[in-house]
Amino acid sequence: MKSDTRRSGRWLRWMYRGGRPNRLARAMNRSWTVVHSSGLVPHLVTLEVPGRRTGRIISFPMVMADHRGERYLVAMLGPHTNWVLNLRANGGGAVLRHGRRRSVRLVEVDPAERAPILRRYLALAPGARPHIPVNRHAPLEEFQPIAAQVPIFRITAP
Repeated sequence: MKSDTRRSGRWLRWMYRGGRPNRLARAMNRSWTVVHSSGLVPHLVTLEVPGRRTGRIISFPMVMADHRGERYLVAMLGPHTNWVLNLRANGGGAVLRHGRRRSVRLVEVDPAERAPILRRYLALAPGARPHIPVNRHAPLEEFQPIAAQVPIFRITAP
């Protein structure tokens, strides 16, 4: 079982080599956007943000983590991913689709508060595990050193 996990982890890292999705990953993300937007699976959502250069709306399938009554989006590939750069350029404004479209404001969480949210995210998002170098069952202290490298945004009303 462990070798299967490592094999799938290599596959996922290959699809996102250099922190960007390759052609296959982009095609798969487009198809997953439909599933994530449907609202049928509790933690799956689609994030829509305008592109920072073109202004064109771009959709990203995401796993929404919940922690202490709040909802969060995690940038598993780090601070230089397109959706994070687009979101910051747009001042945190976005649209979240989960059955219906809702305008939201995403507020970046302070790195000191990210560890428990990151652990919850890894429990919900198996596809993110190869990209975040901490075991999902590890104590919170092990998440703290990498917390500053993984942007997390709290979902709030606009």
